[in-house]
Amino acid sequence: MGSHGKPPLPYAYKPLPSGAAAAADADGERTGWTRWRVCATVLTASAMVVVVVGATLLAGFRVDQAVDEEAAAGFPWSNEMLQWQRSGYHFQTAKNYMSDPNGLMYYNGWYHMFFQYNPVGTDWDDGMEWGHAVSRNLVTWRTLPIAMVADQWYDILGVLSGSMTVLPNGTVIMIYTGATNASAVEVQCIATPADPNDPFLRRWTKHPANPVIWSPPGIGTKDFRDPMTAWYDESDDTWRTLLGSKDDHDGHHDGIAMMYKTKDFLNYELIPGILHRVQRTGEWECIDFYPVGHRTSDNSSEMLHVLKASMDDERHDYYSLGTYDSAANTWTPIDPELDLGIGLRYDWGKFYASTSFYDPAKKRRVLMGYVGEVDSKRADVVKGWASIQSVPRTIALDEKTRTNLLLWPVEEIETLRLNATKLSDVTLNTGSVIHIPSSSLLLVTAVESKQRCTSTCLGGSTEASIPASAKTSYGRHGPRT
Repeated sequence: MGSHGKPPLPYAYKPLPSGAAAAADADGERTGWTRWRVCATVLTASAMVVVVVGATLLAGFRVDQAVDEEAAAGFPWSNEMLQWQRSGYHFQTAKNYMSDPNGLMYYNGWYHMFFQYNPVGTDWDDGMEWGHAVSRNLVTWRTLPIAMVADQWYDILGVLSGSMTVLPNGTVIMIYTGATNASAVEVQCIATPADPNDPFLRRWTKHPANPVIWSPPGIGTKDFRDPMTAWYDESDDTWRTLLGSKDDHDGHHDGIAMMYKTKDFLNYELIPGILHRVQRTGEWECIDFYPVGHRTSDNSSEMLHVLKASMDDERHDYYSLGTYDSAANTWTPIDPELDLGIGLRYDWGKFYASTSFYDPAKKRRVLMGYVGEVDSKRADVVKGWASIQSVPRTIALDEKTRTNLLLWPVEEIETLRLNATKLSDVTLNTGSVIHIPSSSLLLVTAVESKQRCTSTCLGGSTEASIPASAKTSYGRHGPRT
């Protein structure tokens, strides 16, 4: 905190130092402005892009973001001046706060993405709404009017995360969590398109029966949220969905996933038992569950299902591979040491509240999550926005190991690349430096690792020290095999 009680602006907005301030700054880490000047000089002199792989590079990019208020107040930055910081390839709103992607689906030739949106500020707050954007190719997005506003007693404190289910007859059903006027108790609600013939689905009608699901006995009323896309279970002719929660009874702090079934999306029955729990992992939110392939190359073997959850305690997205027994309502990890919340993650950078959908147009599963930028809240106010959406990625089972997933940007991303430099017979080791002749300042790198990554394999770096650009029925399930 500065001498006047206001938090400092982040390093990106620090004015150029002079005199004693410049000398003091030289003893610390470089500012973002200084690094960019050095980078521009190197590029001009050598016309080369230097790629440094591993901990050496990451450590060099660490910057102290806490500057004193006196220095930060030296220049009156404005929203207009900071527009150059906006993303070129990732979706982001024109202003205000955005987070969880919701209701991803392909409908009548358009990809739809709904998302958590604060219409009046740059931070999460009561009264969150559903923003809406559509795309033909998952790359170029068209922002539409707000789809869902917080205007009923059962969602007046927030239209929170949820999903879409497309029925075989083309009917679209939205199911979402509402935060009620009674101390933000979380309940589940449904809505349908006001005009199903509108390919943009711009208007929605909340059902008069809302809320359709209340938290069951023993579950905290504020710990019951984010229903996922339903899938059809032919064994009893019902549709099933999952919700995340936690069990804090008797000293526990376990993450849990609960399954409901319905025939009409209005009346729901909690299936006895817990689909899965993992001790000491805390609240599970933004649950996802889908088949990904067979346990062996023999397609007659049992199907593997991915169980994914966003860990509210630590704000990371974990997944695990296991087998699903529908009759017993259980999911069992194939490797207990890689159970949900203690093993594999979708992404080792800033990536949270992800969800996936089956794309019937290209017969693939697509994943998106939101990326929380590392600027301070005060800086977000100055910029006028906060957060971006990740580049959409495809999900596939690693056919070599069958113990992990492979994620890769959707093929449509290739349309953004204007030219390429191809290298072969190159081995990348920690600390490798490779010179790439280039006439432009555009470089996209990707490193795939089959090992379980820890702070050690990341060179001991933290997420905030890694540049964001370097991190890298349909229903939920799609057709079964």
